[in-house]
Order: sequence, then C-alpha cells, then structure tokens
Amino acid sequence: MGREIERKFLLASEAWRAQVIGKRYIKQGYLAATGATVRVRLQEDEAFLTIKGRPSGLVRSEYEYPIPVADAREMLSSLAVYPPVEKFRHLVPAGDGLMWEIDEYLGDNAPLFTAEIELPEPDAQFDIPEWLGEEISGDGRYTNRALSRFPYSLWQQED
Repeated sequence: MGREIERKFLLASEAWRAQVIGKRYIKQGYLAATGATVRVRLQEDEAFLTIKGRPSGLVRSEYEYPIPVADAREMLSSLAVYPPVEKFRHLVPAGDGLMWEIDEYLGDNAPLFTAEIELPEPDAQFDIPEWLGEEISGDGRYTNRALSRFPYSLWQQED
C-alpha cells in the first residue's frame, strides 16, 4: 500500500534560498475533492495522476501514476473542479536522504510559501533549520486542494 507521511511548515526567512539544488514549475488540479482526493499534476515535461486518502494524523494513503502530458493538460482544462494551483517547487537537502520541498505559490495563492518534508515514519527525526517557521501540518487551509478552492489571497478578506 502506498502511503505519505509529511510535515508542513511556514517559512521564517529566505535563508533557504542559498541551499536550493533544484527548481521546477508545477500546475495541479483536482478531479475529485470529497473523501479521497484525485489530483492531476503537470510538472514540466512529466504528468501524474495521484489518489490520496484521508489523513490519519501525519499518515495517509497515496497512489501516484505517470500519465501522458497531453492527457494531463486536457484533464486540467476540462475536468478540474476548481482552478489549478500553480507554484514553483524549490528543493533543499534536509540530510539523511530527506529533502525539503519549498513551494512558492503563484497567482491567487501568492505570496504564500510553505516547506514540506516527507518522512519514512511518523516519528522520524529530522533537523529543523533556522529558516523554518510555524508548523501547519494539521491546518487544512494550507493543503493544495483547499488552496485551489479558497486561495490564499482571499484569506485577508475573511478577517
């Protein structure tokens, strides 16, 4: 069974930028967003269909399959239930074979930045860099699915 164990944080500074080893553009949309989440992700010259279960703490089931780029483009334009989320993903080594994924959101989700780390086990230890801010792992507003439905730029209007 596929599973994802991930922790997510806001950023406290831009010191992470000096450690970036890669960057890619990602556009993703949701074909179903109730119960299980079905996502199409286009990331430069690759595309994936991903099915994610509901989280149980930090763990949830995840299945991801490569699909043709042309199919992904068509699904994003005709089947996505909300506008796609667009972002740049910056990769920063976290030590012990782990990687920080810093997401720089674009469009209606700018100027949001988040940092995620996928872990082998829920209780896995990892170094917390000085540029990391508040943990938001349990805050559903920061999921990409939620950001597609209710973009970050609209949050201030709610206050």
